[in-house]
Amino acid sequence: MINLDYPAILDLIKEYLVPKRTESASFLIWYLENYYRLDSLEAIDSVCDQRGDKGVDGIYVNDGDNTIDVFQCRISQKKTSTVGDTALKEFYGTLSQFDSQEAINNLIASGGDAEVVRLVKRLDLVNKIVTHSVRGVFVCNIDIDSNGKSYLSEVPKITFIGKSELIAAYTSDIRILPTPTTAVFDVSGFDFSEYIVDKNTKAVIAPIKATELVRLQGIADQSLYAFNVRGPLGRTQVNRDIENSVKDPIKHKLFPLFHNGITIICNEVTTTSEKITIHNYFVVNGCQSIDAMYSYQTKLSDELRVLTKFVQVDVESELSEMVTMYSNNQNAVKPRDSKANDPIQIRLQNEFKANYDGQYSFEIKRGEKGGLGERITNEESGLNLWAFDLKEPWATHRRYQIFGEKHADIFGRPQITADRIVMCHAMMQVITDAADSLNNKLFGKYALTKYGMLYMLRCILENDPLGKELIENPSPFVRGASNKAYFKHCMSMIIGDIIVDINAEVDEYGDEFDYRGKLRDSEWVKDLAKEVVSTYLKMVQRKRLDSFQIEWNRRST
Repeated sequence: MINLDYPAILDLIKEYLVPKRTESASFLIWYLENYYRLDSLEAIDSVCDQRGDKGVDGIYVNDGDNTIDVFQCRISQKKTSTVGDTALKEFYGTLSQFDSQEAINNLIASGGDAEVVRLVKRLDLVNKIVTHSVRGVFVCNIDIDSNGKSYLSEVPKITFIGKSELIAAYTSDIRILPTPTTAVFDVSGFDFSEYIVDKNTKAVIAPIKATELVRLQGIADQSLYAFNVRGPLGRTQVNRDIENSVKDPIKHKLFPLFHNGITIICNEVTTTSEKITIHNYFVVNGCQSIDAMYSYQTKLSDELRVLTKFVQVDVESELSEMVTMYSNNQNAVKPRDSKANDPIQIRLQNEFKANYDGQYSFEIKRGEKGGLGERITNEESGLNLWAFDLKEPWATHRRYQIFGEKHADIFGRPQITADRIVMCHAMMQVITDAADSLNNKLFGKYALTKYGMLYMLRCILENDPLGKELIENPSPFVRGASNKAYFKHCMSMIIGDIIVDINAEVDEYGDEFDYRGKLRDSEWVKDLAKEVVSTYLKMVQRKRLDSFQIEWNRRST
């Protein structure tokens, strides 16, 4: 269980705590990653890092759902405190800034250089407010009191996420399997179907009371879904439709007519004319439905039944995995998944096995069990190659394009080998370690900064005789532990030198400069790289710095 009490919560969010970023902003980034399932870059992009942002701590636009979530996030240092109606009323006033196009334009006009203004512009809220609905989300590490609950009952525009909700909905990145238990369902008066494969494998399909489904062990801590391909997806349209049906008693008896049903795997299922009993069970399809019903337990009735398929199978067997995957094939497939069996990706994976077995494993599909050694994913490799080879670091926030329109450009080239991927991976490790030396910590922690530095490294190596050989054929530099170690040493020398110049350039903008916008601006990144690289090359030419060639050749002397 997570500890949200202060100061223990600081350990929970410590990777997000950097100078100039408030604790509440760090807490909100953690929340967006863990509950909205955003990647790190998108979570940071959605948050106002500093104070003085018109009462707004973050904004997230869900274009698929046509919603705009405006966040206010607070950390209380007193675990016995509660949130009352005063804070919520103030937040309601904050939300009035998003009531209309006119209100948003007023926010922009009066906000000056506040980060919330840049965020509003970047998200194009002036135009999206016409088609999207606004919701206020108040996130806190303590619970709400009766006054607060009473106020929220009158203001559906605000959703409160407190300590209890956070603990109940948290999903750990460590698989937690509950102690095997038994569940019994009442099917008296209803027919059910049974399909027997063999003495150990069978399926039973029956209309099960929602009131019994929500009593299954493991809903609160999500361990009930341990074997599912994904957990509940939050406030999706499907989720809202289910909630609306649950809240409408007229639709309860009709629910099986328009709901796809739930699939539960279990080690054992037994039946009588009145009961279905299961042991050691997991939901592998339908977790959104169960979560929605769990959230609205007071609205459920015995008339609301869900068609449920119980599959008796060894829950940790390959057949169980097959049931899980096939049960979920109606869900959207991500671009990366569509390339998992692409010949280009298979070739690269086989090349890793041949040349780096035991050192690296190359992951080409989500969740696959790799071999021994350090794991490198094709997604992170695609980002590295995008910045290093295609020289477009400002575009790497659009990672969905890696396995879409950019796939052929990034991976479909003869020079893309396991050696090249390891080379870029090693460079990025050096850059990541060195980024702590950047004076502006928000700029240094930002992912696009690191891809920008990888691009600068490429520009420097292109002007080095041995660097050109490295770009053409990385193999002699990264094969073998000693070669790779010295290669990383050489790269760290270069990165250490250019960080001095990056600091000099970036420090001129001050602490409040719009680093997120600048790093997406191709001309700004090119200009910064030009200044940094030209200064570095002048220092090499004047023999004040050793070139990559000199540093590498020193190893053999």
